[in-house]
Amino acid sequence: MGRRKKTKGRDVHGVLLLDKPAGVTSNGVLQHLKHLYQARKAGHTGSLDKPATGLLPICFGDATKFSAYLLDSDKGYIATCKLGARTTTADAIGEIIEESPVPDLDSKQLEAVLSRFRGQISQVPPMHSALKHKGQRLYRLAYKGIEVEREPRSVTIHSMTLLDHRKNEIDIEVHCSKGTYIRTLVEDIGKALSCGAYVLSLRRIAVGPYTLDGASTMDQLESRAGEGLDSLDEQLRPVDSILGNLPEIDLNEDMVFYLRRGQAVMVPHAPTDGLVRVYYNEQFIGLGEVKEDGRIAPKRLVSQ
Repeated sequence: MGRRKKTKGRDVHGVLLLDKPAGVTSNGVLQHLKHLYQARKAGHTGSLDKPATGLLPICFGDATKFSAYLLDSDKGYIATCKLGARTTTADAIGEIIEESPVPDLDSKQLEAVLSRFRGQISQVPPMHSALKHKGQRLYRLAYKGIEVEREPRSVTIHSMTLLDHRKNEIDIEVHCSKGTYIRTLVEDIGKALSCGAYVLSLRRIAVGPYTLDGASTMDQLESRAGEGLDSLDEQLRPVDSILGNLPEIDLNEDMVFYLRRGQAVMVPHAPTDGLVRVYYNEQFIGLGEVKEDGRIAPKRLVSQ
């Protein structure tokens, strides 16, 4: 058996907060940034549609081990909704399939409709999505004109604020649970308004513990690349920032020794349940899980 080819690139660890531009795919910017950073390993934490802009955390190295916690986290968006029409994709890149007159709506009427969609709601995922049906992406089927039945999903709209409204447009800010489709939400709001609606523009403003504050644009990163890799690395957040507000515990050398060998350890004054961030000499070791007997078991550890 031949040797496995070693992946090229350097070991770089951390989270880059990217302000994704419109017109490019999430995977496209990921591959470009992986090349820009000369990184051995990189991944993003939940795609943004090609027309969408905003926060796209990019994980490098050890940060990819914890990216699932960002995928499962709450998200925040600002959407401009076009009233009076529906499109094939529920956004501006699709073809208009239905048009209806927009009634005169004031803030009170709009608020009454939006209130129906706050809290836990049920959504049918759109055909133009990356979900799979019998091994095929739904959007690939949609492009072939094939529509299949999709099971409704329960999602939570933690908050939805009406920011502005014009004759045929409204701006909303939405904070929601994972798995929420803003396009579907806007389409359902349009149905409730009896005039139809689609997403004219979408900007993600929050992912888990991160916001757009301090996020870098592609132009800024290209400029820093000209100054060298150290300048790019300065834009990275530490790996443990992914885990937000999880409690942290400090281990001694012996505890770390056994934890790295897959064994649970007893840590005085540790939390009694849940997940914890684990440190040794102020260095992040990884994620631990409290067992029923109170010991801390390794859940996911960073490289040594």
